[in-house]
Amino acid sequence: MTTENFKDIFTQDVLKKLFPEDRADRFFDALFGDAAEGAYDISLKFKEYSRNKLMFEFHLKQRHGKCLSCNLTFGLPEVFSRHPIININKIVQEINQLLKMRAGCTGWQLGSTHEVSGKLHVIPLIVLLDLKPEA
Repeated sequence: MTTENFKDIFTQDVLKKLFPEDRADRFFDALFGDAAEGAYDISLKFKEYSRNKLMFEFHLKQRHGKCLSCNLTFGLPEVFSRHPIININKIVQEINQLLKMRAGCTGWQLGSTHEVSGKLHVIPLIVLLDLKPEA
């Protein structure tokens, strides 16, 4: 399979179903007791497929009037990996369902936070695959 094949599966609509727009508000409500306290919105993006790995990214986009600073985001991979509202295990299970008979997810890992700009930070999500032989 190629990145293009996977782009056909992981469209914007599918990614929004995997990680709904309101999940950031629910995350901040759980952390701070008020969703308005959150400094960024979170979305899931598909980046590429390479060597039996699907590369996704959590995009942390600064909210209007808020400050997106490194001290807010660099510890997030550890938090995201176990937070029940982010629920990466469920996201990977749903990715596995979308792949049907083409591949199976065998695991996942989060990379370190990368500062793309002052208004955008990215956390890589790598999903490990076992590709099925084509019938």
